[in-house]
Amino acid sequence: MRHSLLAFSLSTLGLLGACQMSKPAATPAVARATPAAAPLWASAAYTVYPDSLVQGAFTARALSRTRLTSDYRSPANAFQSPRVSFKFSLNGKDNEMPPGQDHLVVALPAAAGTALSTPPIVFGQQYLDPRPAPADAYLAPDTPLTIRLDLRPMLAAFQAQGFYQLYNGQKLYQADFKHVFVAGNTAPLTWDFDNLINKPQLELLDPDGDGIYETTVVLNAHADQPTTAAQWQASLDVSGFPQLESDYPLLDALYNLALEEAKRAVEPDGTFRTGQEWAGVWTRDISYSIILAQALLQPEVAKTSLRRKVTPTGRIIQDTGTGGAWSVSTDRIIWAAAAWEIYQTTGDEAWLREVYPIVRNTIEDDVPVAYDPETGLVRGESSFLDWREQTYPKWMQPADIYQSQNLGTNAAHYQGNVVLARMATQLGETDVAQAATERAERIKRGLNQHLWLEEPGYYGQFRYGRNFPVVSPKAEALGEALAVLFGVAEEGRARTVVAGTPVMDFGVPCIYPQIAGIPPYHNNAVWPFVQSYWGLAAARVGNEASFLASLMAVARPAALFLTNKENFVASNGDFAGTQINSSNMLWSLSGSLGLVYKGLFGLNFQPDGLTFRPFVPEALRGTRRLRNLHYRDAVLSVELTGFGHQIARITLDGQPLPDATVPATLTGAHTIRIELLNQAPPAAGQHLVPPHVAPATPAVTATAGRLRWEPVPGATAYQVLRNGQFAARTTDTALPLPAAAGYAEYQVLALDAAGFGGFASEPLPVAAATSRTVLELETVAPRAAQPYQGYSGQGFIEVSKSANRRLTLPVTVPAAGRYALDFRYANGNGPLNTSNKCALRTLRRGEELLGTVVLPQRGMEEWSDWGYSNPIEVTLPAGRTLLTLTFEAANENMHGEVNQAMLDHLRITRLD
Repeated sequence: MRHSLLAFSLSTLGLLGACQMSKPAATPAVARATPAAAPLWASAAYTVYPDSLVQGAFTARALSRTRLTSDYRSPANAFQSPRVSFKFSLNGKDNEMPPGQDHLVVALPAAAGTALSTPPIVFGQQYLDPRPAPADAYLAPDTPLTIRLDLRPMLAAFQAQGFYQLYNGQKLYQADFKHVFVAGNTAPLTWDFDNLINKPQLELLDPDGDGIYETTVVLNAHADQPTTAAQWQASLDVSGFPQLESDYPLLDALYNLALEEAKRAVEPDGTFRTGQEWAGVWTRDISYSIILAQALLQPEVAKTSLRRKVTPTGRIIQDTGTGGAWSVSTDRIIWAAAAWEIYQTTGDEAWLREVYPIVRNTIEDDVPVAYDPETGLVRGESSFLDWREQTYPKWMQPADIYQSQNLGTNAAHYQGNVVLARMATQLGETDVAQAATERAERIKRGLNQHLWLEEPGYYGQFRYGRNFPVVSPKAEALGEALAVLFGVAEEGRARTVVAGTPVMDFGVPCIYPQIAGIPPYHNNAVWPFVQSYWGLAAARVGNEASFLASLMAVARPAALFLTNKENFVASNGDFAGTQINSSNMLWSLSGSLGLVYKGLFGLNFQPDGLTFRPFVPEALRGTRRLRNLHYRDAVLSVELTGFGHQIARITLDGQPLPDATVPATLTGAHTIRIELLNQAPPAAGQHLVPPHVAPATPAVTATAGRLRWEPVPGATAYQVLRNGQFAARTTDTALPLPAAAGYAEYQVLALDAAGFGGFASEPLPVAAATSRTVLELETVAPRAAQPYQGYSGQGFIEVSKSANRRLTLPVTVPAAGRYALDFRYANGNGPLNTSNKCALRTLRRGEELLGTVVLPQRGMEEWSDWGYSNPIEVTLPAGRTLLTLTFEAANENMHGEVNQAMLDHLRITRLD
């Protein structure tokens, strides 16, 4: 497949770049400073002192190294607007009106004795409350609002023709109508369509059967008022963990808070708990946490947790997720890096032999399913960014997400193969090591060839599209950090990534710029664990400004909120504005600890030793000690003085320590002293930017020989792509189509005055009628008996672990050339956003592997909701070719038992 980089001007980013202040201009920090001391660090948003942190009117203070206070109050519910935007949702999907069109009600008190209610709103017809909302009017606490929906036109359509046609042309069949919800911008309303099913108060019901559905919600409820604790006092015995003492009481207290929360994060069964609000063991959460700190801090709990995420057949579990988990999501391989970190920390040879076949088997399964031999990259959803609307354009279905190639996920697969090669080398498996090394190098080349953006100086977010992928030029913080830490970015490029990736006053956002119309969670949010990886990447390349800013960006929320929250809003730093949050989050607290262990003290674990690579910003100069540091059979007491990242002198029990490395064979108690050179690294800045929302994604149609789309708010121009390549730039909202010269896919993206582009629109096929044929699958296998509707031809067929495990497909084309093959299918075994019943099949020509057909879930029990699988590009000769679609060992999904879909037809599209 071909791709192109979107034309994308980032000159504004360059103008906005700046270094945050790393230390006072004249007065350096002093040991055990009084509260009147000069700040250690300051930004436009907050200031950090040795024993306190000030953000506007709020102060967090360390009264001692085991006691913190904070007077922080979230502004999330203060002065809320009474203007409530909302949409109705059939079956938990955003399917009522086009993006950007919402209903609006002004939730101000009704006349005396009258309940606040909307009129019955006809589904699909926008309602705008005519009442004005005065500038000084706010949403009163505990405001009940009855929302009423008129579904009679839809119900009449069901009676007349068996289906209702949605605004986007899709048909909702009567049998597939399960629920109707309301989504919106004011709690308890939410724009999280995928999780509306979990919020029964947002479901509208029709108890009297008159076709008018309604629900009553309480807006700005008192119970929703966000609060945090006023103080934290250490109450658990954490003396078995490494003990930190420095000249900075606030940072020491936050370290002790993280230690205590790390202890609270262990369940009675010896596994990690993801967070206070999140029970259970999650593959990516525990893996990223283990790499950051838990391999050192709690290695046995780490082992037990990783074991919990292995299938009975010895493969890493991909947690439930978009479209039914693997292979739409493929970032489970980060487990391998966590397992290797435990081995390097503990030297446990039995552990190495236990995890090696698990990593090898998992990668062997991933290669035929997810590895793209053309680009060298791995397909699948963004690592940890697993909420579709928060990261991807809304038109992308789970099959599209599988087809995409993401930065962070590929960095994880690169490291997974590096780890497999190192494990195999340790165990004498040279052939496995060589193959893994070659795969890693292909991924590395692919990332640097296909995702590197020269002008802004960082990697693009992902390749996406259908037959002609393009690159999203958004920065993706975790992926950028992993590219640096794992060595995907070579030294010079790594420094450029850290200096060039956009950061905001409160930290590095998960993605930048933000997505229009999407509330904070991954969008417009900072996640402390991502910030910690970013800080370690900054330390790796010697960027003092970025490393110090990361230390402060992790310290600020922990100090003000008195817990390690999972996330906070990037634009205002508040924990209460994101869609979902939790205290005592495992990866957040692990990030706080990791910045101490791997950042300041520079602990670098290797199979044969522990190397020290400390980095102390000048603003944090002084003496710090880490006592009771358990490394294999040794217990170390480490004293670190000075600043910078160059060691002037390092001793072990008073004797010089060669290569700053403690041998793995060391036993007993020992003292290490490190004196830094007191020399700052070469100046390197950060790319500090304000909040920015990219334009929304256009919805494009082709009529009367012209492309057309509605104006996008904030757009000053539009870029048109043909087959992934630049075709035109216009300020109009229409463009004449050239004379048809075969099949083409057109996309449009909106550009704003600052040069930022939004996502490209859904690929729009042109001249498809003359370039496409279909093979009705009921002609090659028995027609299924299920009563589902909406199929083409005379029926459809079922594929499962028992039905039609092998299909022979006679494909006839008029001319030799490149063709895209995809299947129209239905999978009602689960919702779009969770579960683990994604169906998979293998497409072959004889013994030749053509690709894996991925058939993700499309909605729980929505078997008449049809869509297309991922396209597989093949070269076909003129005439008839026999292909096979089979269920093979590599097609086992995460559920293991249910691997089922309905297939309507095979679509064959001529691409050249």
